[in-house]
Amino acid sequence: MTADVRADLYPSRGAAEMTTPRQDPVIWSAPGAPGPVAAKELQGFERDGFLTVDQLIGPDEVAGYHAELERLIADPVVRADERSIIEPKSRKVRSVFEVHRISEVFARLVSDERVVGRARQILGSDVYVHQSRINVKPGFGASGFYWHSDFETWHAEDGLPNMRAVSVSIALTENHDTNGGLMIMPGSHKSFLGCSGETPKDNYKKSLQMQDAGTPSDEALTRMAGRHGIKLFTGRAGSATWFDCNCMHGSGDNITPYPRSNVFIVFNSVENKAEEPFAAPVRRPEFIGARDFTPVR
Repeated sequence: MTADVRADLYPSRGAAEMTTPRQDPVIWSAPGAPGPVAAKELQGFERDGFLTVDQLIGPDEVAGYHAELERLIADPVVRADERSIIEPKSRKVRSVFEVHRISEVFARLVSDERVVGRARQILGSDVYVHQSRINVKPGFGASGFYWHSDFETWHAEDGLPNMRAVSVSIALTENHDTNGGLMIMPGSHKSFLGCSGETPKDNYKKSLQMQDAGTPSDEALTRMAGRHGIKLFTGRAGSATWFDCNCMHGSGDNITPYPRSNVFIVFNSVENKAEEPFAAPVRRPEFIGARDFTPVR
């Protein structure tokens, strides 16, 4: 008697790159389901893979969250925690993961209905936090994040079986067109690019500073950019961008004097719980890929 073989809808980390058509819905809720996202916005999300909210949180709230970000990155205890990622050159804090567990301030933001309500509506279910972090991109040389699909990593290394997760990036400083803002290829979420190369053991220790495994080839990125184009997101502090887990996205270095900081939250459906990795020797730590599936309330 043979053991059941787990279906892998999105193979990756093999001998060669391969493209797989998306097997999952983009919008999981039924048409007309109640929620804060208007029908026209949902149609745009289905088509492009993202939506923007010009003012998700107000100026006073932005000031409070930004002050909490500054407090966290200045705390030597937080800096020494494994959940903090340090820039390899400047030795400044680049990101702090699991921020909703470290900080009560950011925990309240996660459960804010303006935030979690959109996730529930897009994913058509209760949700839990698969990942949260603050990203700090100070001026004068903070490094960017190379092109990638989050789902490729979350599937290969965290074990998310389906594309039923959504991310939100909430700006805590102004996003100019010059200070390393988020870039997305609209419509790229409709196909999955499986990357080549095996996943090294403890790959996360390197990938959180500089992505290597799970990185698309130049040829694939050129084809995708030619087909989809590239959208650069700008906006004032308090604006937010929601995007599908399979969007091809990245951001450039920030060599301007103007910092760019944001809080980043990944909501996953409780019906899409993480399993064992599909293409990695071991799971990533829980502060990167959660194994607590408690719904956000």
